[in-house]
Amino acid sequence: MTLTTAFARRTRTRTRNETGTGAAPRSDRTPGTREASREADGLAVASFVLGLLGLLVMNILLGPVAIVMAVIALARSTARRGRALLGLALGIADLVVLAVLVTENGTVSWNFGG
Repeated sequence: MTLTTAFARRTRTRTRNETGTGAAPRSDRTPGTREASREADGLAVASFVLGLLGLLVMNILLGPVAIVMAVIALARSTARRGRALLGLALGIADLVVLAVLVTENGTVSWNFGG
């Protein structure tokens, strides 16, 4: 018996014992798809939260960030498509609010008072 044959037999036995069958583990069949989907879902939620927060503070920064994150999440086929679309819409709304306030006040800063 050669050394490579013993190693191959030991590897096959370990694979069968770990998975219960002779088939490869599920993580080997689809590498990275679950992690990519999870990351895209996180981007969709983050774009929604940043877009919502951008309506109140720092819309000059948070609006474009929400738009970019939403577009990346949609490009990666997120399961949370509605959240990504809401994040995109809120990011655009942030920029519209900023444009209106800059037109009225003539400055980038604004407040809730009068």
